[in-house]
Amino acid sequence: MDYVVQGTLDELGTPLSQITFVVFDLETTGVSAGEHAITEIGAVKVRGGEVLGEFGTLVDPGSPIPPFISVLTGITDTMVVAAPKIESVLPSFLEFAEGTTLVAHNAGFDLGFIKAACAAHGYPPPAHPVVDTVVLARKLLTRDEAPNCKLSTLARIFSKTEPRHRALADAQATVDVLHALLERAGSFGVHTLEELRGFVRAPTPEQRRKRHLADGVPTGPGVYVFEDERGDPLYVGKSTNLRNRVRSYFTAGETRPRIREMIGIVERVRPIACATALEAEVRELRLIGSAKPRYNRRSRFPEKMVWLKLTDEPFPRLSIVREVKDDDAGYLGPFTSTRAAEDARTALHEAVPLRQCTEKITSRTRRSACALAGLGRCGAPCEGRQSAEEYGLHTAAARRAMELDVTPVFSAVQARMERLALEQRYEEAAADRDRLASYVRASARMQRLSALTSIPQMVAASPAAGGGWQIHVIRYGRLASAGVMPRGAHPTPFVDALVATAETVVPGPGPVPAASAEETECILRWLESPGVRLVQVEGTWSLPAGGAGRLRARLDRAHPAPEPHRRREGRPMR
Repeated sequence: MDYVVQGTLDELGTPLSQITFVVFDLETTGVSAGEHAITEIGAVKVRGGEVLGEFGTLVDPGSPIPPFISVLTGITDTMVVAAPKIESVLPSFLEFAEGTTLVAHNAGFDLGFIKAACAAHGYPPPAHPVVDTVVLARKLLTRDEAPNCKLSTLARIFSKTEPRHRALADAQATVDVLHALLERAGSFGVHTLEELRGFVRAPTPEQRRKRHLADGVPTGPGVYVFEDERGDPLYVGKSTNLRNRVRSYFTAGETRPRIREMIGIVERVRPIACATALEAEVRELRLIGSAKPRYNRRSRFPEKMVWLKLTDEPFPRLSIVREVKDDDAGYLGPFTSTRAAEDARTALHEAVPLRQCTEKITSRTRRSACALAGLGRCGAPCEGRQSAEEYGLHTAAARRAMELDVTPVFSAVQARMERLALEQRYEEAAADRDRLASYVRASARMQRLSALTSIPQMVAASPAAGGGWQIHVIRYGRLASAGVMPRGAHPTPFVDALVATAETVVPGPGPVPAASAEETECILRWLESPGVRLVQVEGTWSLPAGGAGRLRARLDRAHPAPEPHRRREGRPMR
């Protein structure tokens, strides 16, 4: 990596050895600065490699701490009951940090909470210079040195302090990471704060040299494919303005290490123009799934989704499978991991006493029952104590819970969680909460998908720029055709032509019979966006009356789901 610092005697800047840094970290009740609160602040003031002071305090968030946060951080409601509230802590922290440069790992997260607290209590937002050790690490470290830029990973390399989701300990670890990165930056001629900030923003020589690859890319929505010298896809993306998006890869704004690495070997950019933004999003998913470019992380392996299957046999059981077959079995999913499917299976077993053994059982089977029979968790059909007809009642209840009504599962697991909480077995209750969340979220997702994928054909429209309409033909949850109807055009012949030229879709088995779950979810998001109108619908678009959506909303308020992958990939997860 080459870096040249150009300056004059008047532009030497402030040496890093003379900069006072306040390295800080927060613990919070959630991930949204607007909805959640701070539970702990830790900060370390350093200059020239010497620690000048430390600041650390618990903070009363003013509301109960979610159990999963307590499990993660070790901070409980009992610990913060006598702690000061943020309105008392904030002035002290701002005074501690006055006149310094703020440092944090993934600084946007922590600063977001500080700014929200300032706004809520009448303080101006911090105007300090900011150094983000995540951004700095991406610029200075290779993947061979650090597979990712999580604080725990970097601390194992550069610090003797182990981050443990407690604010002061994490800040102390970040101090060591900062010093190691500043020492590394010195080898690139970076010795002042001004040079450091310029170094982070500077494009690489490869980015500057290959800017011409964006010259022939058109404007408008579409998909872009970065290819190597053999024409193999390296990276696939989409944009509503292809030219602007592709150009951004060759500027200082692109700091992701693996993308900068990809720029070093890319030889051409192949644009694929699309009629609409939805078509571009769908084409991107399909291309990533088929080509599996090595620099894409998201959506590369849709076939690795797993399902929870209620098997089709005399005494059905719950099995985790990778394929949906054309049989009479019941399916729940898809799940993004086997662990999530196992959690959902455990939740369903709590509500319905299905057998949990893996052997094939018929009405003639006779063998000793397992411990579950003694616990009342199984009717022991293996011993002949339960007929196929009697067991069939449990099978029907499980299938209904999987496909229509999750209430029995929700009630059974919630009752167990309450019992465990009364016994102060909080970690077990938290594990049950996670299992219930996996079940309810998977059920809500499948019900939304199935509602659309059961429709043979749907035509929908949304307003387009210039007064026209974006028209999409959707068949069994798959985008079959897209076009933009000009302003003033008669809709009937345009829609008829679009339908006539649309892809023929032959549905397969299961809840997602014609497209990936991600593609159908893209279409659902578009259908639910403002201004979309249904033009034609074959069949009925509806959700079950006892559907999981209402319970998912309740769960999400109490226990937010992990953030999905952001569209700009590679952002750190704390």
